[in-house]
Amino acid sequence: MYGGNNMSDGLDILIIDDEKEVCDVLSSHIRKFYTWGDITTCTDVERAVSYCRSRPGSIMIFVLDVFVGDSNGFLFLDAIADKYPNACHDTIMITGNANDDVVDMCVASGVNHLLEKPVRPYALQLAVRSIVSKYLKFAKLLLNDPEFAGSISRI
Repeated sequence: MYGGNNMSDGLDILIIDDEKEVCDVLSSHIRKFYTWGDITTCTDVERAVSYCRSRPGSIMIFVLDVFVGDSNGFLFLDAIADKYPNACHDTIMITGNANDDVVDMCVASGVNHLLEKPVRPYALQLAVRSIVSKYLKFAKLLLNDPEFAGSISRI
């Protein structure tokens, strides 16, 4: 694991790519605009799964390379699905070559964000902000509607 701090109180981001340089570039881009949580990078899917399982939370944003060594981002999502039920919806998939197969895998998995390498910083920023915005809207709803918040707490 590279970068990142201990568990923050915010919405953390995990970047997984088998090239450390790509992880560094992506985290550098994200650090320019992202202040809601820690950013951690990893080049190994198994270590990333262990990291996710050891965290106390069950919400995080994932920036995943489609192909990571002998594994892939979709296998990572399957491996953490029980602890992170919204992981697919909170994922930005990246690939060197988007094609019909990759798009089909994203659609089948529920991944709504796909970016091609080299990743354009503004496209990455908009994808991250899209995921963050749903949590901010939900938090605002909880704060502004005590009756709704009470019904959620019973779930």
